[in-house]
This record gives sequence, structure tokens and C-alpha cells, in this order.
Amino acid sequence: LITALLLCFFSHLIPASHVELRRTWQRICSLMSHERVKRGWVWNQFFVVEEYTGTEPLYVGKIHTDSDEGEGTIKYTISGEGAGTIFIIDELTGDIHATERLDREEKAFYTLRAQALDRLSSDPLEPESEFVIKVQDINDSEPKFLEGPYIGSVAELSPIGASVMKVIASDADDPTYGSSARVVYSVLEEEKIFTVERHTGIILTAVAGLDRETQDRYELVVKATDMAGQLGGLSGSTTVTIVITDVNDNPPRFPQKMYQFTVSEGATVGTSVGRVIATDADMGENTDMGYLISDQEGGELFKVTTDVDTQEAVICIKKPLDFESKRSHNVVVEAVNKHVDPRFADLGSFRDQTIVRITVSDVDEPPVFLPADGARLEVQEDAALGALVGVVTARDPDVENAPVRFSIDRSTDQDSIFHIDQVSGAITLSKVLDRETAGWHNITVAAVEADNQAMVSHSAVSIRILDVNDNPPELAYPYEASICEDAKPGQLIHTISVVDRDEPQSGHHFHFNLVPDASSNRHFTLWDVKDNTAGIRTQRSGFNRNEQNVYFLSILVVDSGPPALSSTGTVTIHVCGCDADGAIQSCNATAYVMSAALSPGALIALLVCMLILIVLVLLILTLKRHRKGQRIAEDEEDMRDNVIKYNDEGGGEQDTQAYDMSALRNLYDFPESKGPDAGRNGAGGGGGSATGAATASAVAAAANEPPADFSLFKGYIRKKVEQADADLSVPPYDSFQTYAFEGSSSPALSLSSIHTLSTASEQDFSYLSDWGPRFRQLAGYYAPANPEEDGS
Repeated sequence: LITALLLCFFSHLIPASHVELRRTWQRICSLMSHERVKRGWVWNQFFVVEEYTGTEPLYVGKIHTDSDEGEGTIKYTISGEGAGTIFIIDELTGDIHATERLDREEKAFYTLRAQALDRLSSDPLEPESEFVIKVQDINDSEPKFLEGPYIGSVAELSPIGASVMKVIASDADDPTYGSSARVVYSVLEEEKIFTVERHTGIILTAVAGLDRETQDRYELVVKATDMAGQLGGLSGSTTVTIVITDVNDNPPRFPQKMYQFTVSEGATVGTSVGRVIATDADMGENTDMGYLISDQEGGELFKVTTDVDTQEAVICIKKPLDFESKRSHNVVVEAVNKHVDPRFADLGSFRDQTIVRITVSDVDEPPVFLPADGARLEVQEDAALGALVGVVTARDPDVENAPVRFSIDRSTDQDSIFHIDQVSGAITLSKVLDRETAGWHNITVAAVEADNQAMVSHSAVSIRILDVNDNPPELAYPYEASICEDAKPGQLIHTISVVDRDEPQSGHHFHFNLVPDASSNRHFTLWDVKDNTAGIRTQRSGFNRNEQNVYFLSILVVDSGPPALSSTGTVTIHVCGCDADGAIQSCNATAYVMSAALSPGALIALLVCMLILIVLVLLILTLKRHRKGQRIAEDEEDMRDNVIKYNDEGGGEQDTQAYDMSALRNLYDFPESKGPDAGRNGAGGGGGSATGAATASAVAAAANEPPADFSLFKGYIRKKVEQADADLSVPPYDSFQTYAFEGSSSPALSLSSIHTLSTASEQDFSYLSDWGPRFRQLAGYYAPANPEEDGS
């Protein structure tokens, strides 16, 4: 068995190109590997070389049973993976051949089953047995970089041997058999800059001092070779790009050592003068830099900021510039890296400087006041008109030093209290001052160049009015005090204080005294408290309010001057009745004879009643005025033309219910009848008063009657007219009134328009037909009668 195994092993060492020799060895191995067992036959696994390129089927091995005596009565069959397609068997001899080219990298072994059958009956002679055909590996796959191409990085200035990255190549051959899958690495290009570890594939730096600013990337070719790099091994390669990352190893640098800018002296604070920039060969945050002004003089007048977007230094004005003081400034601007790497501190200072020369140009400036924050003056309030208050000063800051003219802004001195000299700036008084009215005056003075009115500036001038003692002290209030009838001598009644409109610089100091020869002096005394107040005390006891219930105490108050001024004030002291505890009960001299005084509640009730009465009177007056206004409004509404329609008609001569006509009946006769038309014209209107118009029967007589006396009617109508003129409720315009005053009878015919058609009136009403549908019915009433209808 050992010999068979050795033969099989040596058969694997025979190169694949010696096909016949290798096949012979495999047959010997297969034959010697059979071992007799109870069941009659057995075999080991078979081997077949991959990538066979011969034209004939490749011999794999042979199966055989002991019961086969070579008479051809046994039939061999196989089944399983590749049976009948990849592998075929000779039914008589049991030889197995491979008909296809095998690839171990695709399938490493095949599992099959062998069966020995009786050729005639096809009955199995032995149980079916399983065997394996293994595909023997050859070095037919080159190493491959499955993740390539690769990109790696390493920081510049890295030392020798710094790890960059790792590359891995895979070989599909069998790593457990031979050296087909043993891979080694090597660098084909840039081997002077980088190396690769032979067995691990780790790429390392081969030199120190890589400089990104010189070359920021390298491309190498890494080769992987199998068979451990021996001759005849297969190889594969990949490209590796190595990026050199930046470190802060370069300081900022100004392209120029001096920059020049010009700015006007009138430029405001914060105005940008110019921009400078320093360059840095590094990249990313390593180029971040800040700027500062390193010299003290430049730092007082200018400031520098960094534009974060452009990394420029922006130089701005920090304080106002003055051409007349200094016409140019040299400012030292320094650029400093923000992120300094301490590992490279030995490379030098990571900062740079440049000089910025700023030239100040001259502009015409307005006058400048001294002091700049405004003047503060003082003047006595009793100063005479024209007295000097003070002098304001202003000058032209330009080289020409033009003359300056002064004026006061009258919006700040509307009362024209002060006057200023245009040339000298001296401020004098134009009106009398009163500190008690206004203690301060804030005015604005304007200074303008004499030859350029546009150059003007303003300054606030505060004028304090100094006090003089021109107001006497006065009692703070009209004091009133109360004492009990049983007050004791020396009892403090009240404390008084004084006010003085003056404000002396040393403060107020007042002296209190009772007016000499005052009648109340023998009853009260005055105690000076020494804090500008005084206390009133009783000098005796036993006050009686029935004898005298009020005392008037005259007090003389003197201030400290100078000059000392004084005034007299009166304090009213009431004598009151008090209870046992000293609480005041009443201060009225006759209070003891009064049964009771009105309580506060009674007073409030009385006031409420009076208020209700006043409200009622006002309401009555308002209602009357409202009614009168309504009547006047109605009368005013009647001023316009009105058309009033009456649907009723009087009872005629027989209607005696309206007026008592008995006294007037059968008194007069009428001389003639005027006819129907005369009756209609008898009614008239009065201008500006109510005119009485009698009915037709009262103003017309029968045609054959003798003339009648109308004086009675005239007097009646005149009386009515006078009554109408005197009546204020009568409308003040023309009106038509009818008075039923006719007498006993009336020979006049009816004035009704109903009988107009039957009268002899010659008036033509045919025009009513032309007025439209609304007057159609009225036109029918006045239409001429039809002769045919009359005949019928």
C-alpha cells in the first residue's frame, strides 16, 4: 500500500506535458491501490490533471472486481457528477477517461458511483460504491489585484520607512499544493521613492523629505508574482497613486516688501484704506493666517482685519487722520500662520512682515472748536445787559487758516437772550436773566469759514446762571395748627419749614423770629431747630375758645444773604375742645350749644340730592328745547311746495255744526250774483300772513239783489288776519284758509269742480290729455260733453 501511495505521489510530479508517461504512472498507481476485501472489490480516489490539452481522452483510472475473470460477462457503469459527459467508462475493462478539459479553479473534485453488473441479466454483482475524482492543480492562474487601481496618501516630510498603504493580490491556484499560490510583491516604477514589502504588500517610503510643494503625487506599478517569485511563475500588476498630503511647513510670504496707499484726511473711522495679501505654499487650513500691526504708531491710527474669504489683510482707519499734523504713515503689517505644527518649528519663523505706506491727502475741513466737546460758561443772574458771558474759540484746521465767523442757532435761543460777536466769538447778554426761571441755557454756536460758507461746524455751549440772593424766604405752606384748651406751657404745637427760590452755593441758613409787638407773642414762643425748621410752642396754659378761638402768629424769616432778605408769614392757630386723651373734638366756639353736627354721611346724602335736582332741571330744559327744535324743523320742512290731497268736502250752506252762525244769519243781502266763476275766484291767499278767504256764498250776492254792506265781513277777515299775524305757530308763508262765515243763505252756486262741466266756463282743459297716462282720468272729467249723449 505504501508503494502504491508513493507511485501515486510521484505521478503528480510528472509535468503535464508528458501525458503518456503520466498516464502510465497513474495506471500503475490505480492498480496497486486495489485492496481485496470481503465484498470482492475496492479502489482509492483518482486524480486527473487540469487543463489537459491532448486530442484523445485523458485516462483517469480503472475500476475492477475480483469476480471479473476476463470472460466479458461483467458490465461496469458509473453515475454521478459528470458521468457520461465529462467522464466515460469502458464497460468491459472499467477504464475511466476524461473527455473534457477540466479547470480546478472552477471545480476541484467530482463525486461518482461505480456499479458492476451481470452483462446478461443486468443484476448487480456488488453493491454500488462511491469514489472521488480530484482535479490536480497546475499553475495556470496569475495573481490579480482585485481592488486595484489603488490610491493612497502619505504626509510630506515623512521619514524613511513610513507606511503608505497595503496592496493585496489573489491567486486562484491551490494554496495547499505546491507554490502556485505563493505570491511575492515588487515595485516596477518609482522604486527609488517607494518600496513594497515582498511578502505583505505594504508600500513604504524609500526616501525622506518628500515635498508636496515640489511634487504632490506619484504613480507606481506594483507587480505580484506566484511560485514565490521563481522562474516560470505567473505575475500580475496594478497601478498605485500616492498623494502627498500637506503639512504646515511653509510660512506666509508677502510678494512685496512695501505697499503704498492714499487716503483722504476726511475719511471717516472704519474706512478701508487698502488690502494686502500674503501667500502660503501650503494648502487647506495650513494657509489660514491672521494679520496684525506690529508697530505702535500704526496701531494707534489704523487697524487690520482678515477677510476670511480671500485671506486678505484689510487696513482700516482707527482714528481720524489729520493732514496738517502728519502727511504720511508707515505701518508694519505682519502675517502669522494660525495653525503652526510644532514638529516643524525648527524650519524657522512662520510669519512675515511688510511695510504699508499710507499717504494722507488734504481736504477743506470745517472749523474746529476748542475745546472740541463744547464750552461751559457761567454768568451772574443780575448781570447787566451787554455783559460778557464768555468767548468761544474756533479755528480753520487747514493750512490756509481761513478766518472764522460765529453765529448762534436761534432755534436753541428762541428768546434771543444771548448775542455773539461774529468775529471774536464773544457771547454777551441781550436780555435780563432770572435763574429761578431757567438755571441753565444750552445754545448751539455755528462757526463757518468766511470764504466758504459750506464749511460749517457746530458746538454746544452750556451757560450756567449763577444765583444771587434776590428772593426772600417764605413759609412752605399756609400753616394752620390746633391746640387744646387745656394745653400745657412749652407744648410743641407745630413745626414749620421755609422755601427759598434762591440756591446759594453754601446752602440755605434761615433764622426765625416772632414779629415784635405782635399780640400773640405773649401766648406762644418760637423754637429754632437749627435745621432750617422751627417749632411753635405754647407759652402759657388755660386757653378758652369762647374768649378767643383763633390766634394769628406772625413769624419773621430771614435768610443768610448776601444781602439778607426776609419775609413775614402767618400761622393760624385754632383753640379746640379735646377729650381726656387729648383728641380734638371741635374747634368751633359755639359748638357746645349745638345739639349735633352733620355727619359725613349726611353731607354726602345732601350733596347727592342736590345733584339729582340739578340733573332733573337739566333734563326738563333739554326736553323743552328738543320739542321746540322738532316744531321748528317741521315748519322748516313745510317751506317746500307740498301737494295735499283732500278726499272730503264740506257740507255746504246747510252745515252749521262747525261754527255758530246764528248771530250772522239774515243780516245782509248781496247785490248781484257773480256766477260760478266769481265764486271760485273769491277765495284768495295772503302774503306773509294768514289771509281769510270767505266762501263763494259769503262774498257774492244774487244777481238781482241790491248792493250789500260788506264792512262786517271785512272787519271779520281783518281780525282773523291780525290774529294770524300775531300767532307764532302760524307758518310764515302764503297760506289758504277757509272761514265758514256765509250768513243766512247764499245765492251763489257751488264751487265744487264736480259741476264744472255743467257751467258756462269757457276754459279749455283739452291740454290735460297731453300730460300722459297719469292725467288721463282728470282729462276725462274736463273733456267737453258729447252732444249725442246729451240728447239721449
